[in-house]
Amino acid sequence: MPGLVAVVGATGTGKTRLSLELAAALAAQGRAAEIVNADAMQLYRGMNIGTAKLPVQERRGIPHHLFDALDVTDEAAVAWYQDAARQAIAQVHARGADAILVGGSGLYVSSVLFDFRFPPRDAELRARLEAELEAEGAAALFARLRALDPGTAARVDPRNGRRVVRALEVLAQGEHTHGAALPEAPVLWQADTRVFGVQSAREELVPRLDERVVQMWRDGLLDEVAALRRDGLDRGVTARRAIGYAQALAQLDGELNEAEAVAQTQALTRRYARRQVSWFRRYRDVRWIDTAAVLEPATAAGLLTMHA
Repeated sequence: MPGLVAVVGATGTGKTRLSLELAAALAAQGRAAEIVNADAMQLYRGMNIGTAKLPVQERRGIPHHLFDALDVTDEAAVAWYQDAARQAIAQVHARGADAILVGGSGLYVSSVLFDFRFPPRDAELRARLEAELEAEGAAALFARLRALDPGTAARVDPRNGRRVVRALEVLAQGEHTHGAALPEAPVLWQADTRVFGVQSAREELVPRLDERVVQMWRDGLLDEVAALRRDGLDRGVTARRAIGYAQALAQLDGELNEAEAVAQTQALTRRYARRQVSWFRRYRDVRWIDTAAVLEPATAAGLLTMHA
């Protein structure tokens, strides 16, 4: 029977490379495999350089799903993604192939792997809270959340206004919020699930991430963002706030110079990587692999053999 393999970890650790090697190792065993995206920003068309999206010509002919699935004006919602990803995985399995879920967006990955049920939405309430966010700022709404639900507040980034608003929306409806957190005792969505995590020592990862940001500017991130702006990036609720894209927009508007935009993106990327590490470290039954091992041809085959 086809199974589900997840490749998780912080940005810049080598998840994409491992997903390709796992697909090749499965092919060597006579098993087809297809890859499903679990990176929130790689869902967007045209957001390539700043998300380190693998070009089509480098995908080795392996089918990839949920890349370039949204316009930059669309809002990426986890509940929508959960349904889309599970449908994609079901279709992969229906073709007799294994599905490889790859990405570092913790809540997106968890929504697929585990039995997550999302609380209802209230458009009118959400609009009112977003108006309050605009008028009062994220700090004021976060203080309200902390007073109402300290446990959830402890797990939500106080600077992430959208997450704060969502948590308040759920609480106002008398529901228990998932709080952007992994359940205490997560139940797998599919029993036949294997999870591999890629990791790097911080002293190795930080310079790599810093250099990757510099390379994004060299590769033309500003031109990419200018083109996306013509496609409505400024109207995007999610896309325009993406790390690197928000800073490139500020540079185009003269609010930051290039050195400031790069430095700010580097700092935010490092902080995001720390959050990713913390998130995935809570997963149970993960086989962790060092980035250096991902480059070894025998690693993927060995992982599949160990988890056969």
